[in-house]
Amino acid sequence: MLNMDFTVPVLMKIDDLEWRSSPMPGVERKPLAREDAERGHATSIVRYAPGSVFRAHPHPLGEEILVLDGVFCDETGHYPAGTYFRNPPGSSHAPFSSEGCTLFVKLHQFSPLDNKQVVISSDTLKCLKYTQPYCLHEYQNERVYLLYAREGDDMSALFPDMVNGVEILVVDGLMSYEGDDLPALSWFRVPYVDFEQLVVSRDSLLWIKSGHF
Repeated sequence: MLNMDFTVPVLMKIDDLEWRSSPMPGVERKPLAREDAERGHATSIVRYAPGSVFRAHPHPLGEEILVLDGVFCDETGHYPAGTYFRNPPGSSHAPFSSEGCTLFVKLHQFSPLDNKQVVISSDTLKCLKYTQPYCLHEYQNERVYLLYAREGDDMSALFPDMVNGVEILVVDGLMSYEGDDLPALSWFRVPYVDFEQLVVSRDSLLWIKSGHF
């Protein structure tokens, strides 16, 4: 297991991690949290080499993906960088990438009743306005946002009700938390967020989730 104690704060910087092979050639991962080697709860950065294919597989408790670069594909379509989607519990697919891609992936973390298929186009990024959180998904207490944050923004003012169970991926830019710099593709998860310690050091694009643990 990796980072499966949700009462303990976790901070991971992508450049500090090594790529690990997956069961399929050309597909590599940097695990951020993982319940078991090839099943159960997992949060990872995943990289597909050009022309790589992953065998068809199910997602008993769902799959959540943000395409970070390149174009990710499956039998339902082609999804360029900036696309966000959720494959609900019980879904399956056979992913591949002709030109290669990098993904932020969360597996086996849905409520069994959170069965809405979500696909939000990469064009959404072009419409985002600074300091206005864009809600990608909500179910019960769970909220998922994209946010362009300006340097020096007061995050507590943007998310006044977000305190417990917070997870953030720095898609681009630079932040710091409790004095630790968080460059692009840094990820952290905290049971309680102290917004006074969360500093936007440079204009940043953030993926933010709360209320899910």
